[in-house]
Amino acid sequence: MSKPELQLPEHIHPLADKETFTFACHPGVPCFTECCRDLELALSPYDVLRLGRELGISSREFLDHYAIIEREDDDVFPRVYLGMLDDGRANCPFVTASGCRVYGGRPAPCRTYPLGRGAWQDKSGLPQAFYVVQRESHCRGFAEANEQGVDQWIAGQELADYYQANDMLMPLLHHRKLKQGYKPSAGQQDLYLATLYQLENFRNNNRDFRELTDLALLRCAVDWLIEQFFDERGTL
Repeated sequence: MSKPELQLPEHIHPLADKETFTFACHPGVPCFTECCRDLELALSPYDVLRLGRELGISSREFLDHYAIIEREDDDVFPRVYLGMLDDGRANCPFVTASGCRVYGGRPAPCRTYPLGRGAWQDKSGLPQAFYVVQRESHCRGFAEANEQGVDQWIAGQELADYYQANDMLMPLLHHRKLKQGYKPSAGQQDLYLATLYQLENFRNNNRDFRELTDLALLRCAVDWLIEQFFDERGTL
């Protein structure tokens, strides 16, 4: 699959190779934490694992207390979102006046902004990506004199593992049988959630996986689900 052709809104600027942008976010920026409310923030399995670890709770506990799971008829798999507070402003449950109280485990969308990342698989099944800058008019961070490129931002926000984890999901989420109309059953959807969004249990239930890194464990979980759903090995 080649790079997708997209019609982007005016405030979204595609980045050329080695192109830089100017941005910084810190308590001195007038709009600090304003972006931490009224969000529809989707969470990946790796987001949930890292957030639970930052809070000192299991992924199951995190899902029970902080997540909303949506199952729409048109969706192949359930979607997991961060639950916002019912406080009149729909604040993130982790935002404070001084910033994010789970900053070390904040999810990929929070780390990535103001970048946006589009990913796809090429003809050989390898993940490819392109990047954009989201220049929203209300954000004052673009007035900060901090010029950098995509690689610098990814390193500074410790995004590499998050991006790798998301790319690992593609062989499952974009499996050819799904494109051909295969619809997972309710039980398979439950298994999807129980496996990918509760990776500690998947580790503990498989003795051979107990010494694996988080990313290696996620890779095994994706391959295992591909076997369970489609009776074939994963491609990564």
